[in-house]
Amino acid sequence: MEASETTPLTALACDALLRRAASDVDAPDDLHHVLIGDATTGEALVDDPRVALVSATGSVPMGRIVAPRVAARFGRCLLELGGNNAAIVTPSADLELTVRGVVFAAAGTAGQRCTTLRRLIVHRSVADDLVARLATVYAGLRVGNPFDDGVLVGPLISPRAHDAMRSALDRAELDGGILVSGGQQVEVPGDGVYVSPALVRMPTQTEVVREETFAPILYVLPYDDFDEALALHNGVPQGLSSSIFTTDQREAERFLARSDCGITNVNIGTSGARSAVRSAVRRKPVAVASLVPTRGRLHAPRHEHGQLLGRTSARSRSRIRVRTP
Repeated sequence: MEASETTPLTALACDALLRRAASDVDAPDDLHHVLIGDATTGEALVDDPRVALVSATGSVPMGRIVAPRVAARFGRCLLELGGNNAAIVTPSADLELTVRGVVFAAAGTAGQRCTTLRRLIVHRSVADDLVARLATVYAGLRVGNPFDDGVLVGPLISPRAHDAMRSALDRAELDGGILVSGGQQVEVPGDGVYVSPALVRMPTQTEVVREETFAPILYVLPYDDFDEALALHNGVPQGLSSSIFTTDQREAERFLARSDCGITNVNIGTSGARSAVRSAVRRKPVAVASLVPTRGRLHAPRHEHGQLLGRTSARSRSRIRVRTP
């Protein structure tokens, strides 16, 4: 594993846990290795013919570089690049349940999960009520040291992430968006950049909404017809996790059938599920290199083979995460 330049300690901690687990089952001591370096380290893994499968997590531009280089040596790669996760809230939704699911998915870990909720597509008849409830909860969110009890929102990964968040909010405002809550930098003792999660009402799905900003911004979009909601949901170039809040079984079934994401949820937020990786090579062991570059932990647009739902392939959709009100 080649660690991110911005999170080497996390990589080393994961390696320590894996080594402990390997020891518990008498697995080889050298089963896993961590490399700390810059882009040249990652390039060496990408180009090495001994690495049969390269798993690369990062930005879309990074994926466009990695894929052809691995293909040039007839290797295989698994790219996790871009996600812009959305949830649809229908008129029949239990709004109390919706608020709990939305806030955790959108604001938890300061909006820096690959499955973070970034777009909320709400039926116009319940939009005002839901936004008011969300604004109340957002106003009470504690921002600070994530090791402190009661803190939901920790720091951003870097000042650059704050700059990207600020730029996205400015663009949203130019597009007619209204900042309902948050978006300000918060002073917290010690190092780090902290912000209050932003809640933004948008008149429509503009270009900035269609892009992923790896920060705690939740765009709220209105809809009138369920087909319109589905079109908004699928109308971005990324696909990873999705959700619907409804008490109508027919709406839930239509969503499960037409969401173009690998993970689909009913009455629960987009975050929490983690996509598993199932090797396409089953007959013999392969060397695997996992790259986690500096910019983001994002998933690939329109996964051809799908992500996994729990332990089941998204293609079969035999396991859907469902929570009933």
